[in-house]
Amino acid sequence: MAVALAFLAAVTAVVGVWELLAAVERTRVVGTVAHALAPLVRAGTEGASPTSQERRRLGVLAAVALAAAGWLLGGLALGVLAGVAGPAIAAALVTARRRRFRAALAQAAPAVARALADALAAGHSVRGAFGVVAAGIPGAAGHELAAAARALDLGAPTEAVLERLRRRASAPAWDAIVAGVLLQREAGGDLPALLRDLAAAVETSARQERDAIAATAQARFTARIVLVLPIGAAVLGELARPGLLAGLIANPVSAFLTGFGLVLQLVALLAVSRLTRSVTR
Repeated sequence: MAVALAFLAAVTAVVGVWELLAAVERTRVVGTVAHALAPLVRAGTEGASPTSQERRRLGVLAAVALAAAGWLLGGLALGVLAGVAGPAIAAALVTARRRRFRAALAQAAPAVARALADALAAGHSVRGAFGVVAAGIPGAAGHELAAAARALDLGAPTEAVLERLRRRASAPAWDAIVAGVLLQREAGGDLPALLRDLAAAVETSARQERDAIAATAQARFTARIVLVLPIGAAVLGELARPGLLAGLIANPVSAFLTGFGLVLQLVALLAVSRLTRSVTR
């Protein structure tokens, strides 16, 4: 009986140690993945650009994850292709998140201009107004204003802080806000009224852009449908008659016409993108 209990205790101890090691390993893996994904998160919340080492980590993580998913779904060939595309996809995700951060900054420009005008009208200085406004503005603009306020509190020159904020935002509305503040410091004037007028002008411009996007939405959607129709027809033809696409490629004349059609499709896609770029950007 004692031997059996001792054996059971030993087995329980081994299982417990095994589970403990597994839990530690899971925590380590989760921590490693979180550390690798941190630059991607910061790109969306802070607009920060990853360092070269962080880009390599993101690329390796994306390559491993996509290679595993591709291998499970479509075999070794698909896994290799997906893994090769991993670094490019990771870089595209970082770029997209940074672009979304800058877009949020641009959208918040009218609210920031009005908040600065209210703070200045209440008696705050330009340096003090940034700290007041940062506490009430959420999102990307709040993050950038808080960083500017911290730099001002540490004694950084106002011109340098505003110039950094302008470069980070990279938007005409923020260029106008910074230019107005700096011009008022040199020449004087009613800065709160100027900022309110600027906010109204930016909102009017944004509303006109939204109207333009709405007016061209149907045309852009129709153009994309027309571009997709030949691909859909080819897929349906292959389903109805297996080997149709192989026969088209095997015949030199049909292969040339198919390739020429694909080139025209690409030209049409580029033309539509070019025509709508000024509206949708």
